[in-house]
Amino acid sequence: MRSSLPSLLDGLLGPRDHGRVLVTGWFSFLDGEVTAGDALAQRAVSGALDTLEVFHDTAWSPGFAPGALTLDSAVPDDYGHLLFVCGPLHGEQIAALHRRYASCRRVAVGVSVIDRADPAVGGFHRILARDDPEGGVRPDLATAAPTTLPTPLAGIALTHGQGEYRERRCHDSVAATVLPWLVGKDCARIDADTRLAHGDWRHCGTPDQYLSLLDRLDLMVTDRLHGLVLGLRAGVPVLAVDPVRGGAKVTAQARLLHWPAVLPGENLGVELLDHWWDWCRSPDGTAAARHRSEVLARASAEHTSGPQDGPER
Repeated sequence: MRSSLPSLLDGLLGPRDHGRVLVTGWFSFLDGEVTAGDALAQRAVSGALDTLEVFHDTAWSPGFAPGALTLDSAVPDDYGHLLFVCGPLHGEQIAALHRRYASCRRVAVGVSVIDRADPAVGGFHRILARDDPEGGVRPDLATAAPTTLPTPLAGIALTHGQGEYRERRCHDSVAATVLPWLVGKDCARIDADTRLAHGDWRHCGTPDQYLSLLDRLDLMVTDRLHGLVLGLRAGVPVLAVDPVRGGAKVTAQARLLHWPAVLPGENLGVELLDHWWDWCRSPDGTAAARHRSEVLARASAEHTSGPQDGPER
């Protein structure tokens, strides 16, 4: 957009002598969805309103942001403007916004206009579209969102198999503890399953592809042996859990490699996971993983099959 977002919003909103601005979007609907682009567009708009010193609230779907303001709890009389951000203007959910907030000046910004005759479109007083058959194309608002510090990229490699361990298996309880715990971590999560498949786009097709994936991670969380050893080969700090009661191959390889961040699956708790997560993210954890990678690389260069008495410390 040629003009700055604050100045554009200032012109679109017009006089603001009554109430606050309610920021909405498809991210506000119970049956809608929240995409990364939606959330970034909301962040851009909220930041622009802050610059203008405009008091505003954002309505979020309770399915995405439990405890946040929802459309049901956003009383229409509290607002002078409703601002709809991002996404296509169509359908009953947007038409219902016009009815509920009929007393508000309703403005849409960064949206797609498909049919000008749609009541979802006609209910807005002003529209600044990102694409409109009659109005051209403008940059998407997600590109205007302020940047923040990047979050770590965590590879997740868990197994629900290994039936050969029979009654010693605690794989399901490990996953039941680790996966909800990961949801609470501020990180980008990616499936780093060690299984290869040529016919499934969700899996790497060659070991070289998998190693390329590992090279891009900041840490690995795994209960698989090869998640541990290949992560360390790549110099990635690994938070490993041994999913076999009493310890098995994951624990054995961790000891061989002098890697401390391995937890017993049968006594797994959030406090232990938090402790070793923090260590893996620390300079000490990063340096230890890098050192393991260097030791393994030297062993490979010497044409050995791997350290027999454990790699040097």
